[in-house]
Parts: sequence; structure tokens; C-alpha cells
Amino acid sequence: MLSDNTITPNEGYGKIKFGMDMDRLAELVGEPEEIISFDDDEELSIVVLHYWEQGFSVFMDGITRQVVAGIETDNPNAILYGTKIIGLTEKQIIDFMKKNGHENYEIDMEDADKRYSFDEGMMDFFFVDGKLEYMNFGVLVDEEGNIETV
Repeated sequence: MLSDNTITPNEGYGKIKFGMDMDRLAELVGEPEEIISFDDDEELSIVVLHYWEQGFSVFMDGITRQVVAGIETDNPNAILYGTKIIGLTEKQIIDFMKKNGHENYEIDMEDADKRYSFDEGMMDFFFVDGKLEYMNFGVLVDEEGNIETV
């Protein structure tokens, strides 16, 4: 069970650290409620582990060794830079991110969601009806499961 919901860009989410393997993840937070695998392509091998009750999902990536590469959370206790963020408005998130050194972002529409992407820190914020519904963040991982530096 995950008790620390602190988002640390380029590092992880509470005890979950980017680059961690699936066995270590299971030791820390238990078994997921759902597992979805996207390995139709030799170039792509992603497994998504959903921890619905705990309010997050983990994206495992890497071809020869799969590691934690991304995390998505809608947990109302998720904390970024010392602030609970779920439920904040678009303006509040933009101001908050600027205050924390993230000036540049892009806006996209995905179905009913509006996404604000901050490339530095690989963070995406998804809004429904003007309020932050969930966010995801991650790192780039090579085929061997090593974190790539940008």
C-alpha cells in the first residue's frame, strides 16, 4: 500500500522510483488490480499496472528489462511541490507550475479532456470541466530498461 503520495518529477511517486523493476514495485505497493500489456510491436513493450483503489497506475517500459517509466494518478492526496493538486483549476495549475520553474507548456484536447503538457519533468495535467482530474509524469527509458537523460 502506498502511503506517501508525493510526486517528485524525474524521480518517482512516494516509494515508487523510476527505473524500479516489477518485483520491487510489488514488494512496496502490492499486486495491481488490473494489468494491461501493449507488446504488439517489437519496438514497443509497455505494461500498465492499475492500482485503482490506491488511485494510481504504473507504466512499465523496456524490451529486455521492464522498469517503472511513468505514473498516472487521480489520488486526491497527490502532492506536487508541497501542494495537493487534484481539483485545482487550469489557471491555478499554470500559475503553480510557473511559480515552481515550469514556464513552457503546450495545450491539447484529448476527447473530453484538456491536457497541459510540461516537457521539463515530463508532466501532463488532464482537466475535465476546468478542474484537474488526473496527471501523469515519467522518464524516458531505453530498450534495456535504463533511464535516459535528456
